Amino acid sequence: MITQLLKQRFETIGKITELFIQFTNSCFSKPFYLDRVFEQVVRLGIGSLSISLVIGIVTGMVMTLQFGYGLEKFGGTLYVPAIVSMSIMRELGPIFTSLLIAGRVGSGISAEIGAMNVTQQIDALRALGTSPIRVLVVPRVLATVISLPLLAMLSTFSGILGGLVIAQTEFNIPPGFYLNKVFSSLSYSDIFGSMFKCVFFALIITLLACYKGFHTKEGTKGVGNTTIWVVVNSSIIILISDFFLTKFLILLF
Repeated sequence: MITQLLKQRFETIGKITELFIQFTNSCFSKPFYLDRVFEQVVRLGIGSLSISLVIGIVTGMVMTLQFGYGLEKFGGTLYVPAIVSMSIMRELGPIFTSLLIAGRVGSGISAEIGAMNVTQQIDALRALGTSPIRVLVVPRVLATVISLPLLAMLSTFSGILGGLVIAQTEFNIPPGFYLNKVFSSLSYSDIFGSMFKCVFFALIITLLACYKGFHTKEGTKGVGNTTIWVVVNSSIIILISDFFLTKFLILLF
């Protein structure tokens, strides 16, 4: 039983790796479908703006409240801006936004491609001499790789501004002092590390979604199972890989 399970896991990893290689080759050879990439950026990226703003603002406000009242007992409220901004920039912004994208975009991609697979639309593309990788995978992966880091930055900065509001209203921290602490605490390496994580997470989400979509079976029931599989597995991989990425970035900088 365990041997069979391990065999299936390694087969899945091998097929996803093969899909990544095909994606890479398609990115550096013609034909290019730039209009499809732009269409997916608008659909996936701009469609997630509102929820990214909400999750960023709420995260910043809640963290400022928690750290503020916790540090107030020790007279350390002046450290709240630095702690909140560094926490959101390095970890919470990329993680929360990636989990959001995994739930919203990953499930959407897998359901769309899965439905096309069970209705034999992908076979029709192959019959017409068109590569499904170029038409379906490349635009969605590139759009997510472009959109996710930008959404994470938007969420991060909105979280910092949300923290500013709470810091001023609850703890009487002047906005000028708050922003000065934020800018002095953050560095270019923090921004680079955050965006690097988001690019990696975007690849994980979209490759898993596209792979599972291409292997969807059993009609509409299979489409539902595909979306669940993608959201669960991409979320687990994001959370686990974040530790190793954080360790790598600490050693790098």
